[in-house]
Amino acid sequence: MTEPSGGAGPRRRPGQQRKQVLLRLDPLVYDALARWAGDELRSANAQIEFLLRRALAEAGRLPGGAGPIPRRGRPPAPERPDA
Repeated sequence: MTEPSGGAGPRRRPGQQRKQVLLRLDPLVYDALARWAGDELRSANAQIEFLLRRALAEAGRLPGGAGPIPRRGRPPAPERPDA
């Protein structure tokens, strides 16, 4: 993959697959994470990504080319011009 001019690292191309990783967690840690995710209406996977991104941003290590977390669920309704 080539870097765009002026880029600081590889960027995800439209349609590129998200990375899959195997993560081993203590069952009690996973249960707490899953409860927290449920409280915030996220999946456990989305909660893990949210927390990792927040930690990277706080440490100044979140890549500039990292896009936002993909929104899940039903897309927003288009705005009606007569509204």
